[in-house]
Amino acid sequence: MGDSLRDQLLKSGIVKQVRDEPRPPQTHGKTARPGAGKSGGKGGKPGDRPAGRPDGRPHARSNDRPRDQAEIDLARAYAIRAQAEAAERKRAEHEAAEQARIKRERKAQVQQLLEGRALNKADADQARHFEYGGKIRRIYVDAAQLVSLNAGELGVIQQSGRYVLVTRELAEQVRAIDAGVVALLVSPGEAGESDDGVPADLIW
Repeated sequence: MGDSLRDQLLKSGIVKQVRDEPRPPQTHGKTARPGAGKSGGKGGKPGDRPAGRPDGRPHARSNDRPRDQAEIDLARAYAIRAQAEAAERKRAEHEAAEQARIKRERKAQVQQLLEGRALNKADADQARHFEYGGKIRRIYVDAAQLVSLNAGELGVIQQSGRYVLVTRELAEQVRAIDAGVVALLVSPGEAGESDDGVPADLIW
């Protein structure tokens, strides 16, 4: 019974066990809140950035929708315009091809009408001048043909770069197919001067 209480406690190991037990962390009178100090939590510092873009700005919200809609409308307008231009080009190409086809058909019909019916003479020595295509042209005829041409009994047809002398009847048939190739056809009663005002007796 001579041992003191301290010695008895040391011998029994109770004091050592008490000292060896870990002490709870000191909070200095404050209780730590869950999640405190973590970024993004309610307890974060005032300067902490919320989750979002790398530059700290929040993700785009509904305020970006008007700009996106305007871009969509602009792209749609460009697409509609491109379609309209393509349709117009296609229409113009189709029209040009159709006009070329009609021109070929008319040329073939005129050539068929003129086959073997030209009145041009190789020994004709009198030039008959007339206006055609914005320029003064000429065809060589003999004396009798010149009188008939000035009286409107004969006509001149342009074919493949040459001028063909034909009867008035044939010239009228050609005019019904393609009036543009009728180079000269004097109206009856205007002998001595053609419809274009070029004197019949003009000599160059």
